[in-house]
Amino acid sequence: MSWRRERWSADHSLPIGVTKRAQVGELVRAGDIIAAGATLAGALRVSGARRLGLSPTDLERELRVRVGSDVVAGTVLARVGRRFPRSVTAPIDGRLLHVTVDGDLYIAPIVDRWTVRATLDGVVSRSDDAVVEIEGEAWCLRAAAAYGPDAVGELTLGVDGPDADLAPARIDVRLSGRIIVGGARVSAEVIPRAHACGVAGLVAGAVPPAGLRVVYGDAVTASGSPGRDDRPTVLCLMGFGSGALPQAVYEPFAALAGARATIHTASARLFVFSAASLDRPEVPPPDRVRKDDAPVATAPAERPEAEAEEGDVEEEEPASGR
Repeated sequence: MSWRRERWSADHSLPIGVTKRAQVGELVRAGDIIAAGATLAGALRVSGARRLGLSPTDLERELRVRVGSDVVAGTVLARVGRRFPRSVTAPIDGRLLHVTVDGDLYIAPIVDRWTVRATLDGVVSRSDDAVVEIEGEAWCLRAAAAYGPDAVGELTLGVDGPDADLAPARIDVRLSGRIIVGGARVSAEVIPRAHACGVAGLVAGAVPPAGLRVVYGDAVTASGSPGRDDRPTVLCLMGFGSGALPQAVYEPFAALAGARATIHTASARLFVFSAASLDRPEVPPPDRVRKDDAPVATAPAERPEAEAEEGDVEEEEPASGR
């Protein structure tokens, strides 16, 4: 678990019912909508060609609405005749899904609409009805697990040290839409409070399972579904319970605080978009010591006995003539 700045890729899975999505080569920013669609209920069959007195092959020529379009109740789907017109109208609000070979129409009611937002600043490298993949450069921190939908917001420190716990009193509506760094642990009371205050995400060394169940229920899963899910995303850096963050992990949060950030739930990664340098000051070498904040010179190296400084040579006594 360490910070790294390089080029990353993030896959964004899409549910069934895609109506629009970003195309390959398109530039996007974290938070941009890259896909949208709708969740449909059971389709309703509407008589078409027979009601208009047409052959099934001629119905397509008389359609006033393109297949795949959203309609409201009463919209004219097809019409023939001028003096004595006959028409087929939508009986419900929904989407025109299909025209059968018999000339009938299928309309499905829309029960929900969903959107998928980018979690990286970069370029779309893949786009189909199943996945939109984005490649881009960012600071990244890998975690043990993530819960909830993908989150986008401003990174904010919520504690004063790596071994501190995020207190519920520090969460209020002023932090709405932000990703809060919670230190060693977020208590079970913090997660529902963050949900009520509109917090986008929580990042901590560990998280109690009891707090997750309050917001996500008994069936807690590590992958969020796209849509209008406003529950806070929870990123567990180390696991469950409580775990103080290493200094090498906590200290960069101070340099990156205030930057745009995202949590990619599927890969349990935190992306931060900042040009800040996370380099640490150089550690003095072990052969240097400090006294009163001033460096002291290195102790002189030992010299061979053969080398002697001037003045250290003993004078020889003259030889006796005896």
